[in-house]
Amino acid sequence: MKRLGIISLFALLFIGFVTVLDSTIRSSMDEANVPLKVSSVKSIPSEEGVFKRSNLGKRYLDMPVDETHQRSLKTYYDNRAYHGAPPSIPHPVKSERSMGGKDCLKCHQDGGFVAKYKAYAPVTPHPEMANCRQCHVPQQTNKVFKQTKFHKVPAPKAGVNNALPGSPPAIPHQIQMRENCLSCHAGPAAPKEIRVSHPDRSNCRQCHVVNNKEVTDIGNFIRSKNNE
Repeated sequence: MKRLGIISLFALLFIGFVTVLDSTIRSSMDEANVPLKVSSVKSIPSEEGVFKRSNLGKRYLDMPVDETHQRSLKTYYDNRAYHGAPPSIPHPVKSERSMGGKDCLKCHQDGGFVAKYKAYAPVTPHPEMANCRQCHVPQQTNKVFKQTKFHKVPAPKAGVNNALPGSPPAIPHQIQMRENCLSCHAGPAAPKEIRVSHPDRSNCRQCHVVNNKEVTDIGNFIRSKNNE
């Protein structure tokens, strides 16, 4: 009986020790657990845009290539006044009064094959900008614009933008409003020369860096007095 009492006493002491130790550990963990504060610094738009369609990367990877209807860089650039310019609209617009918005996004938000034109609709990299026709104009018009002597600057070529043989190609163009890489570099509407082989790797700019040599920093723009 005496032995049983001693055992019970040690058991109670052991349980008490474990309880106090557990409480002490939990208390120290709560003190160490400092919640992260929401940063007041906004994310960089050019970095944020890279991830906008990244959830479709795996789907793009599994899509078979439709070699009959795939685009080329030539057709890609032929549809622009100059490389980097907004692509013109190569098909009739249903309503001339339409300013874009949801009308354009029906085909150009997620793409897909359009049997009427026997082509895949290119995906816009900036679907949040609903006033499409502020920048995109019909391809053929004799009413608004007149022919000029404007000559296009040669567009960047594919396959020559690597710093070293085998290194990831640099980005040879500006990325403003083209932050969403997969819009032009993945999917069935992507030009075959610049279609990426690994669209499932969502963080494109982890390896591909901007190397746009056509832009020169002119500092702060100051209007000439002669133009006043």
